[in-house]
Amino acid sequence: MHLKRATGLIGATAALTLVAGAVPAQAAQTPEEYAAGWLAKQVTDGVVHNAEFDFDDWGLTVDVAFALLDNEGKSDTTKAINKGLKKNIRTYVTGAPSGSTDVYAGAAAKAGVFADVVGANPQKYGGLNLVKTVEGQVSTDSLTRGRLQDTSEYGDYANVLGQAYAVRLLAVEGSSKTRAATRFLLKQQCKSGFFRLNFSAADADQTCDGSTGDAKAPDTDATAIAALQLAALPKQSKAVKTAIKKAGKWLVKTQRKNGGFGGGVATSKPNSNSTGLAASALILTGNCRPAAKAARFLLKLQPETVKGTELKGQRGAIAYDKAGLKAGLADGITDSTRDQWIRSTAQAINGLSGCV
Repeated sequence: MHLKRATGLIGATAALTLVAGAVPAQAAQTPEEYAAGWLAKQVTDGVVHNAEFDFDDWGLTVDVAFALLDNEGKSDTTKAINKGLKKNIRTYVTGAPSGSTDVYAGAAAKAGVFADVVGANPQKYGGLNLVKTVEGQVSTDSLTRGRLQDTSEYGDYANVLGQAYAVRLLAVEGSSKTRAATRFLLKQQCKSGFFRLNFSAADADQTCDGSTGDAKAPDTDATAIAALQLAALPKQSKAVKTAIKKAGKWLVKTQRKNGGFGGGVATSKPNSNSTGLAASALILTGNCRPAAKAARFLLKLQPETVKGTELKGQRGAIAYDKAGLKAGLADGITDSTRDQWIRSTAQAINGLSGCV
């Protein structure tokens, strides 16, 4: 069974008007088309390469692929990404080119969702069974049952983002681990509606409400991604539907006056990454006015939609925040800032037009 969308949303289109004098008017590109066109140009030989630190960033590449699939469907770029990721899937999942027995569960789950969305087989992807790989990282211990976990000498970095992708992958593929993984994900949502980002210590209370301090910190990105992935499940229980609805209500309550959203503890100021994800979840949950407000915030960070500004040679890119936009307009997009621009654009694109 294969789902067609990375987030369950299609980037809605908003019309822009060009004034062309005596020249016949032509249909202007939408903000989404600008953004998708720029994102596609950031992919070379099927991967987004980080020029600053000289490595192929497969996690960001998958984010770009999700954005392009949502807005353009399958294209030469997403086909190239699929081909490249297949060849490098072990590097992405283990964190090493070859010979490593490490498994980063979130990466495996995210890659599995991408494989499914792009029409490949997650159970035979580049010689790796991503479903079995993720299943092997789902805890069976009584206290942490259903919890995603990494196998790595460097520590366990699994979190709610990976858990959400894992739940979707396991559900779509009919895994026997789906129920336990879903239950654990739902435990990461506090009564007020938000999902936290990080799990509790393995020997502590595993619920969001049962935690304290940073372990109970609200996270916009985690809330939005959890809602979007839960909404993509082939079958949704009453508990899942309730969780999605509660997440939407929490997002509405926490939106800033300027329409933006902050992320978590480390990214509390309004930014395009968190606002784009939140807007996607707001659209999903039918909260159209807040989604439109978020879209206005995002459009102010895309030079082509801001009167009198243009980021030469980089049409469509979306800045992280006002400071990033100012720096980009002054200095262009450099090797040290390109990563941030790509992440921002990939996560903001689906929120550019609100509910249309």
